Amino acid sequence: MSKNIKGNQKHMTFEDRYIIEKSLDRQVKFKEIAALLKKDPTTISKEIQKHRTTKSKDPALRKNKCAMLDTCTKTRLCQSKYCLGNNPCAKCKQNSCFRLCDEYVSGTCPKLEKAPYVCNACNSYRVCRYDKKYYRAKYADDIYHEVLSTSREGINQEPERLHEIDSLVAPLLLRGQSIAHIYTTHSDEINCSRRTLYNYIDSGALTVRNIDLPRKVKYKPRRKHKESVNNNQAYRIGRTYEDFQKYMAEHPESNVVEMDTVEGTREGKVLLTMLFRNSSFMLIFLMPANTQECVQNVFNRIDSILGTNRMKELFPIILTDNGSEFKNPNSIECTEDGDIRTRVFYCDPHKSWQKARIEKNHEFIRYIVPKGKPFDSYEQKDITLISNHINSIARASLNERTPFELATLLLDDVLLKALELHAIPYDEVLLKPALLKR
Repeated sequence: MSKNIKGNQKHMTFEDRYIIEKSLDRQVKFKEIAALLKKDPTTISKEIQKHRTTKSKDPALRKNKCAMLDTCTKTRLCQSKYCLGNNPCAKCKQNSCFRLCDEYVSGTCPKLEKAPYVCNACNSYRVCRYDKKYYRAKYADDIYHEVLSTSREGINQEPERLHEIDSLVAPLLLRGQSIAHIYTTHSDEINCSRRTLYNYIDSGALTVRNIDLPRKVKYKPRRKHKESVNNNQAYRIGRTYEDFQKYMAEHPESNVVEMDTVEGTREGKVLLTMLFRNSSFMLIFLMPANTQECVQNVFNRIDSILGTNRMKELFPIILTDNGSEFKNPNSIECTEDGDIRTRVFYCDPHKSWQKARIEKNHEFIRYIVPKGKPFDSYEQKDITLISNHINSIARASLNERTPFELATLLLDDVLLKALELHAIPYDEVLLKPALLKR
């Protein structure tokens, strides 16, 4: 006999809610969603009912069913001479009750009274005359955090108890005693933390004010750090470094291409770098800006050179960081026609060592273009020249071979020729700024 999986007693994350949304879109049952998230099915049900959002049509345009449609007996609301007086207005094909009747009450779809409680996967949403209800992960997560924040605001004390604290603390503060001293002598009588007491005074809950604290008025308010504008982590679902390790354990023969960007200055042109782990061969592309669109254009260019099937063989796995330019994995993984051409995984935040080879290879670029120098004066032919010299360096890790020697065996000649990549004679390799001054 099957048993329900015991809940893990943890708050739901945005990733959990994203999985719920996508599962509802595919008509997955609550029990299966609960098993996937290791929650109780009732938890999933409550989450959906509590955080679903209503999408209403313009009242002036919608033809919503009235809640009392089946029992309504009103007639001749429109006063039309063509109206049959014996027929109730509820049966009229004009569907104008919502405009004419003072007792009109918007109805609710009976399907929303039972699981799944939302219209995510309903096939009748185009012709349905009821208001729609949907479960959206972003909306649900925002509402959850708003409630979580507001529930912790305010004063968690009964008025009588707060009065007792004020009667004890206020006279002592007015005598010039510090909060620390008061806590030392009356800790058993004050039923809150020292920080909470400061908050009570700051919010005006006590009769004393900040001006009565000898040191409080001397301090400047602490500067608050701005929170990240985009905390959306949906792009990482199924693409984390842990997912990458699991995938490689199942497909050890897959070649991995590490990807990153190199900035010259904060604004201006940037370099998009890709390094094949099996040969340490690095491709470098000059982009006009560090944007998702520019990254997508580079992949579209490679796709046009190789074709989707050949690109899928040479670029099966992309491992990159969490830069904003890479946070649209679908634009990298898919062609404009929706065909899959690669698969993207993301390193853990602040763990660049997970793609250490490309990070190490960037040192060669800095030998030629020092950090802080802009790339705006360069063209792609200059960056290609840099790439050719870097890929022509013999490496001890490659048994004294160069990345270019291995690339000619493992990569497609069409790609190398189209990108004008060629080997540099050993003695002519130059990794100095003078390379671009010739």
